[in-house]
Amino acid sequence: MPELPDLEVFSTNLDERLAGKKLSTVQIPYDKKLNVSGDELRAVLSGQKLKSVSRSGKELHFNFEKGDVLALHLMLRGQLHFFEESHVIKSPVIELFFEGGTGLVMSDFQKIATPTLNPSAAEAPDALDKSLNVDFISKAFKGKKAGVKAILLDQNKIRGIGNAYADEILWKAGISPFSIAGKIPEKKLKDLHQAINEVLKDAIAQIRKVHPGSITGEFRDFLKVHTQKHPESPTGAEIIIQKTGARKTYYTEEQELFS
Repeated sequence: MPELPDLEVFSTNLDERLAGKKLSTVQIPYDKKLNVSGDELRAVLSGQKLKSVSRSGKELHFNFEKGDVLALHLMLRGQLHFFEESHVIKSPVIELFFEGGTGLVMSDFQKIATPTLNPSAAEAPDALDKSLNVDFISKAFKGKKAGVKAILLDQNKIRGIGNAYADEILWKAGISPFSIAGKIPEKKLKDLHQAINEVLKDAIAQIRKVHPGSITGEFRDFLKVHTQKHPESPTGAEIIIQKTGARKTYYTEEQELFS
């Protein structure tokens, strides 16, 4: 699943290519996940100029001139594709046709990628929002018996972080992913806040450098611990992989356990 750094790069590249173009029409080959009817979506968006494309948590927001927003969530395997005039892309979920012939398709063979017209305002802060400060983290973790990684992954608590970057952030902060959130001391919460910002911003810069122009995919080749390319962390500790259900957690014994 694309996470915050991937989507931040995608949103910039989509904005550069599509902002200012007028949407001719929308086709919805698979509408089971759409929150309105296809006819309503077309009626609302067709003929509107796209002002910008931005990211909110794990969603891409297509912001139109009248204030309407089309949110696209790629989920696990969704992909985005540009096309000119027509396309032969398999498993399309939604197709945006802009004046001049440029188009964009969101496809997903699993058919769980989700388009939403005018999504509700999110209550949880984005992981890179200024409101996600040490005080917010301290209040969110206070008294919590849940594991720290579970809270980082909970999009109702903090938006944008997924499995890979949760592991990277916790390694950077020196906190075991199996720590109890409410047991982590204030000093380490400061380290966690700093790690969230540093890891995510560095990843955005890395993706822009190595994969410029990308609008789909997951780029993980530069990760330090959530990787199978290296048996050890950059500081020489063995990378341990623990599988729980379908999810794998990558960590080292360098990370302190709070329980």
